Amino acid sequence: MYFYLNTLDRALPTRLVGSVMETSGGTAAVADFPAPVGSVVVIERSSGGHVRAEVIGFRENRTIVFPYESLVGIRRGAQVRLVATLRHVRIGDALLGRVINAHGRCVDGRPQPMLTERTLVEQDPPPPAERPRIDETFATGIRAVDSMLRCGRGQRMGVFAGAGVGKSVLLGMLTRYTEADVNVIALVGERGRELNDFIERDLGPEGLARSVIVCATSNEPAVSRVQAAHTATAIAEHYRDKGKNVLLLIDSVTRFATALREIGLAAGEPPATRGFPPSVFATLPKLVERAGRNRHGSITAFYSVLVEGDDRADPVADTMQGLLDGHLWLSRSLASSGHYPAIDVLESISRLMNDISTPEVVAAAATIRKLMAVYRDNEDLISVGAYRRGSNKAIDAAIDMREAIAAVLQQSPDEECRLEDSTELLLALAARAQAILSGPAPTPAPTAA
Repeated sequence: MYFYLNTLDRALPTRLVGSVMETSGGTAAVADFPAPVGSVVVIERSSGGHVRAEVIGFRENRTIVFPYESLVGIRRGAQVRLVATLRHVRIGDALLGRVINAHGRCVDGRPQPMLTERTLVEQDPPPPAERPRIDETFATGIRAVDSMLRCGRGQRMGVFAGAGVGKSVLLGMLTRYTEADVNVIALVGERGRELNDFIERDLGPEGLARSVIVCATSNEPAVSRVQAAHTATAIAEHYRDKGKNVLLLIDSVTRFATALREIGLAAGEPPATRGFPPSVFATLPKLVERAGRNRHGSITAFYSVLVEGDDRADPVADTMQGLLDGHLWLSRSLASSGHYPAIDVLESISRLMNDISTPEVVAAAATIRKLMAVYRDNEDLISVGAYRRGSNKAIDAAIDMREAIAAVLQQSPDEECRLEDSTELLLALAARAQAILSGPAPTPAPTAA
């Protein structure tokens, strides 16, 4: 009932018709057409048929619309007609195991499902005062995450990586091994061939059976790429409100921001930070704040961020780090050495780990993190043979434990690890490290005469 009342409150009571005055780049300017921003319209082609488009702004008493497809066949004076002031998608359990586009149409070659429910594409996030605290662990099935960077149900994490560092494989492991009831995956701006690669290589039949995939490839218009992220979030909200534990993956937020930049510049917005208009940084929090817990269920979200050239000062990456509840940094040097998943534990953080873990797990993770930091700080001395064993007990322990720590943090893509097993391995590793640290100091190596 709330959906229909909300729709009536925001709908326009009159039929709007305008005409195309000019085109510029990929947009069209429409005269005598006071439709609100975000409305869906159709532009009549001279050869028959029509082009769907979206209102993105206004300029000089004209309405600027951004088409969902090519403007070929559109002439000056072509009629523009308002279709809807609100965007919605049809939803239901029949979407599980299906691949849909940004507008909710199945594109996997199978018949369209019968869906009796629908939801708004863009919705407000849950009120802050109505969000329950995150106090339950979310098992990902990835040993490095479940041991050192534990997540909670309803937490929002970022996966930051350069190109070719194993981001897609990590996301595939998440969807296969997670404890979530439903996976909702948005592939925003990806290459067309990567869809089937992700489904067949990374997701697998079992992962696909409980997943909904929303795909908008790089050749699709910017408005479709933006809507794909919102559509995936709306579907995740639908399942959350039914009491489900939902895993939401959006790959990638960088391409979502790039599409927002294209729309903003087309609407006449001035560029600001590295060519991104201010509206991009106003939209990102609106997207990520929709994930999380409410009184019915939870959305645990992972947003991948493509760090171009491994530049950590990238404005999108910097903004996302401030918005999220933690981040996983994938290291190119680890990937080059064959360490998968290439999660750099020392550069990564889960801001809720202390709230959802026992004191023993927190202390064990701190012990292992300390040894990893000690080894990294002294790696140059160790590698060139300048360090004398016995000079520092912490460095000796870091050297002795290095291979054991690396073995726990590595995991092949076809290997699943339960949360209990990850915890047991972490505690055993920390106990071994404590035994070395508390034991007698080793005798320093003799110096050459």
